[in-house]
Amino acid sequence: MKLLIFAGSTRARSFNRQLAKAAAALAREAGATVTLLELASLDIPLYNADLEALGTPPDVIRLKETLFEHSGWIICSPEYNGSYTALLKNTLDWASSPVKGDPEWSDGSKAFAGKVVGLLAASPGALGGLRSLQHLAPLLINLQCWVAPQQFALGQAGTAFDAEGQLTNSKQRAAVESVVKQVLWAAERLNPPVATVD
Repeated sequence: MKLLIFAGSTRARSFNRQLAKAAAALAREAGATVTLLELASLDIPLYNADLEALGTPPDVIRLKETLFEHSGWIICSPEYNGSYTALLKNTLDWASSPVKGDPEWSDGSKAFAGKVVGLLAASPGALGGLRSLQHLAPLLINLQCWVAPQQFALGQAGTAFDAEGQLTNSKQRAAVESVVKQVLWAAERLNPPVATVD
């Protein structure tokens, strides 16, 4: 099973980027083929329909392709002012915007429909970014994703990781692992591999 993991932050010492890396390690242990996407690697401007009319940026097409190629996703969402980040919203807005005249991407829902998405968050506060997940889930459902009921918000994230970036608390590690395994379980059933005949 191919699993895509990314964080809604590009900050160098982002707790959510650390959480994404920890989740990726757990997913690989569970047997998944993992792509850890760094949004900073994509040259995607602030969404503007006038700009889009001049041509969809190449990295938006690359983003759409990456999302489409993975049956399951894990999104690690920071919390800004009680919600998800502008970066994450902008990424999803571009990815869901139809590319007019393109036979591959004229359907804005293509990269999203049927994907199983697990939600994680990390914050230095006690709630761990939980409110961002409460706002993000309806957005993803609106985009025709299946949102895994198991979620986890990591509180006190400043002391949660060791020098190698792994979670030091076994209960927190188990909570992240449970989200990962639920996404893999559901994605395998909703998107079973196609049998080939030689």
